[in-house]
Amino acid sequence: MQTMLLVAELFIAVALIIFVLLQRSEGGALGMGGGGGGGMGGLFSPRGAADTLTRTTAILAFLFFVTCIALNLLALHGRDETSILDSAAPGTAAPVKPVTPAPAPVGPSVPKPQ
Repeated sequence: MQTMLLVAELFIAVALIIFVLLQRSEGGALGMGGGGGGGMGGLFSPRGAADTLTRTTAILAFLFFVTCIALNLLALHGRDETSILDSAAPGTAAPVKPVTPAPAPVGPSVPKPQ
């Protein structure tokens, strides 16, 4: 199952890259087929091609995220549900005893005046 999802994710990623690179950066049409070909909104008109590319990119992006989430869920399946905060640090198996404060330093003795 994981291998099949990995292959699908690879194909989706390559297709996503191709469809993103096909789009024009101005947000306009694909730039194919010349201009002035009437105001129809067909598939091969400049506006129709841009809509098709945008819709295909959105679908591929959704599929990419779904396959990523599915792969993560498969990778986490069967693992212990422990938190890193629940476990002790690797070097501190014994409980730590409280530290007693050091005695205050005693300064030089000064003779008192008589």
